[in-house]
Amino acid sequence: MFRNALEPWHLVLLVLVIVLVFGSKKLPDMARSLGKSARILKSEAKAMKDEGKQSSTPAQPAEEQTPAQRTIQAAPGDVTSSRPVNEPTDTTQR
Repeated sequence: MFRNALEPWHLVLLVLVIVLVFGSKKLPDMARSLGKSARILKSEAKAMKDEGKQSSTPAQPAEEQTPAQRTIQAAPGDVTSSRPVNEPTDTTQR
């Protein structure tokens, strides 16, 4: 009954509907923001993975450890530069 679920003309129709709904001027901005989001997600996942590896090693006393300030890198072509991110480590001191 169903040969192939997705044929080439389905993709053409899908792209046409997306261009009509969002407009050709907003599509590059949407793709750029999606790329930035993916980069941020990837870097956060890597940071969490590295943090997990560090927590498995013997830890130093909490007084000696100072949290390293992380920097979010600007994407190529961005007009903003890299900026340090101050993350609250203790949620009770806001």
